[in-house]
Amino acid sequence: MPDSIVIIPTYNEKENIERMIRKVFTLPHDFHLLIIDDGSPDGTAAIVKQLQPEFNDKLFIEERLGKQGLGTAYIHGFKWSVAHHYDFIFEMDADFSHNPDDLLRLRQACIDGADAAIGSRYIKGVNVVNWPMSRVLMSFFASVYVRFITGIDVQDATAGFMCYKRKVLETLNLDKIKFVGYAFQIEMKYTSIKHGFKVTEVPIIFTDRTAGTSKMSSGIFKEAFFGVIQMKINSIFRKYPEG
Repeated sequence: MPDSIVIIPTYNEKENIERMIRKVFTLPHDFHLLIIDDGSPDGTAAIVKQLQPEFNDKLFIEERLGKQGLGTAYIHGFKWSVAHHYDFIFEMDADFSHNPDDLLRLRQACIDGADAAIGSRYIKGVNVVNWPMSRVLMSFFASVYVRFITGIDVQDATAGFMCYKRKVLETLNLDKIKFVGYAFQIEMKYTSIKHGFKVTEVPIIFTDRTAGTSKMSSGIFKEAFFGVIQMKINSIFRKYPEG
């Protein structure tokens, strides 16, 4: 059985999803794909289901009712992937802001000894293309803020391009991961490190989407800002068994 599965949450990604699916299946490693669609009214799920016969036993979809948040989509996908015994479990966006070719580099980092690998925009300078400067600065200083509050040595704490070894997701109590927006990404990295797992950063170039619309909102940003403080305080009273 193939050892790697890529989880892609979708909401209104009809412009991107078929191209992304076909791209992943051209890579020189046999990746499987799990699409978690939150009731996209634009027909994203229908496109995926039309492609399933062509990619039999490699392309899967889980459909949920309504927008339930990025974090809950990934938790759903993590549980599904662990239950199906994949060894390397990836997070990736549908909009080509993450280059699917970099899946190979993240997987290799985990083969080489990491328990989780981050596709990092900031480990070697700032590698972001087509973002307005205001958003680059917000993202960059969000990671500075996370390092200051939590003490974890991660340059790109809000990154959403990840590879986890299955043992990490089996060890973390996924039901205690509470954030649903981009704070979810911070909480997953922080909790993995608190459990003693080795988290490494792999430099990538992040290119803003050219099709579809961004899901960023002020509410997502506020959750991340205040959630980091709450997460740090909660961790003081929590024991993290070693992974």
